[in-house]
Amino acid sequence: VQPGESGGDPVQAGGSLRPFCSAPRYTVSTHCMAWFRQAPGNGREGVVRINMAGGTTYADSVKGRFTISRDDANDTLYLQMSKLKPEDTAMYYCARGQWGYCSETFPHWGQGTQVTVSS
Repeated sequence: VQPGESGGDPVQAGGSLRPFCSAPRYTVSTHCMAWFRQAPGNGREGVVRINMAGGTTYADSVKGRFTISRDDANDTLYLQMSKLKPEDTAMYYCARGQWGYCSETFPHWGQGTQVTVSS
């Protein structure tokens, strides 16, 4: 799983970003894909996951503000982040899990994309 460029420049609270990551061919549409984040001093937190059927599970903290999507033809996973808050500041990681439906196992991780939200 390779992280895509999302700018890296700080964004003001209320703004939007759309990080993305690229995956090996035919994996985005057939595997559980997810976004996690980790803020300094905190553990890694699950943000959202999507299974092969397109079913999604969001963390309560991002519901209504973040949207996961995928481009199956190009094996790309996106995270549309809107109404950003300073507490969303973290390193964001995309991850690939098992074939089909999601479990707690994610063997493949991207390198991470820094998201910084200023107040």
